[in-house]
Amino acid sequence: MSLLVVGSVAFDSVETPFGKADRVLGGSATFFAYAASYFVGPRLMGIVGADFPEKFLQGFRDRDIDISGLQVDPEGKTFHWTGRYEGDMNEAQTLGVSLNVLGDYEASVPDSYKDSEYVFLANDHPRTQLQVMRSVSGKPFVMADTRDFWISEEPDALGEVMSEVDGMVMNDSEARLLTGEESIIRAGKAVMERGPRYVIIKKGEHGAILFGNEGIFALPAYPLEEVHDPTGAGDSFAGGLMGYLASTGKTSLQGIMRGMTYGTVAASVAVEGFSVDPFAHCDKDRFHERHDAFIRAISF
Repeated sequence: MSLLVVGSVAFDSVETPFGKADRVLGGSATFFAYAASYFVGPRLMGIVGADFPEKFLQGFRDRDIDISGLQVDPEGKTFHWTGRYEGDMNEAQTLGVSLNVLGDYEASVPDSYKDSEYVFLANDHPRTQLQVMRSVSGKPFVMADTRDFWISEEPDALGEVMSEVDGMVMNDSEARLLTGEESIIRAGKAVMERGPRYVIIKKGEHGAILFGNEGIFALPAYPLEEVHDPTGAGDSFAGGLMGYLASTGKTSLQGIMRGMTYGTVAASVAVEGFSVDPFAHCDKDRFHERHDAFIRAISF
């Protein structure tokens, strides 16, 4: 089934205890699409500038990612994020943000994408998320991400998004900020009361918790000895999850539980190196072997 992601395609400049990477491929839609491509050929919507290299475009094509919805501004520059991780690397320090073409981007869903059956609205302005969601025909299964900035600055628009989507994905600090609840369990339930049938709260190295009307499901993170670059882990998690759902059509609580295990494995791949480089070293067979190992590790 068809899967659409709308989000940023960017340059990242990142420093971690394991090294530095300058102007490498990044962005929420990028990591999502790379992870989802283990299951389907996702459709990608976003915008880049004239400085975006052909090799990055070819990298999308090589993974069967449909980039016909990726706009290229011939006079603009690509969104650029600069950040640093220290210590346990659970939080990024943002050193610089150049919105460039992303600052004036107005998402317009191509006709060829309007029949998408699964939609993921990556971290973006809630008004953009609403515009995209309402431009897709039929009744797609829609999940959305958000961040602390939108929670604080656009609460009404974000409330509209939550009232219309099937699921929300956010980290634990965002859930606390949104609901005012310190308890993650109470926070998850409070988010559900705002509309979504499913809520996933990510807890970094401590895994994720799923909330649904049928119950709660807690999943640990994949056990890794080293994390080289956490950038894109959350988006890769969402890509693995939604890629699995789109490939199976299973959107029950059980289906999302299974999808989360694939999302967890996708995130574990993403953090093993800078940018999307780790995905090049983990083909589909290795990915599914890692998933099998993860299932064995959490089963008894």
